[in-house]
Amino acid sequence: MRTVIFDLDGTLADTSGDLLAAANSCFRQMGLGDVLNRPEDAAVALRGGRAMLTHGLKREQHFDAVIVDEYYPVLLDAYRESIALHTVLYPGAMAAVEALKYAGYGVGICTNKPEALAELLLTKLDVRGAFASLIGADTLPVRKPNPEPLREAARRAGGDPARTILIGDSDTDRNTAAAAGVPSILVTFGPSGEDMAALKPEGLLHDFDDLPDMVARLIG
Repeated sequence: MRTVIFDLDGTLADTSGDLLAAANSCFRQMGLGDVLNRPEDAAVALRGGRAMLTHGLKREQHFDAVIVDEYYPVLLDAYRESIALHTVLYPGAMAAVEALKYAGYGVGICTNKPEALAELLLTKLDVRGAFASLIGADTLPVRKPNPEPLREAARRAGGDPARTILIGDSDTDRNTAAAAGVPSILVTFGPSGEDMAALKPEGLLHDFDDLPDMVARLIG
């Protein structure tokens, strides 16, 4: 079976609001106030908790790697408590997923969000059942851009890892697909959309309505 594997943050859903809120809760505990904001810091939010803490501390000229390590679990706890308050699925995302399934593709998710948090978020958004597989940052001993999480997402969706495609929003996704020897499509409607063309993926997605036809052209 051919499979279509999606990244989560910045690809299927805009999770930046809840991520930034979790980081700011840490900064407030440090006595720094709300350091990060939308839309200016939306792109860094989608790079994960450590990236947000590092970025904010450097902005305040307060960076210390020990502080990042200390507050990372605090950030995760805050995020877990309010994981779907501001998060929204991108327009047309789930319609495209259903169209791909109807056309006979296996569909799954490969994300660098911890698996339990990805599971919780998808459940809160009421879309977990739409995906046959879910591989998170800690599901395997390695994470993207290592190709194995992508391959395992394809396998768990009932597909052949060599006949898959990755839909993402970053150089990590582009590099993961390249390492696996399969094509990638990068979305242009996320916070880093204007930078996607420079990564030279096999496809650029401007609207989810176009995804099924793009996938058909690239993997049949």
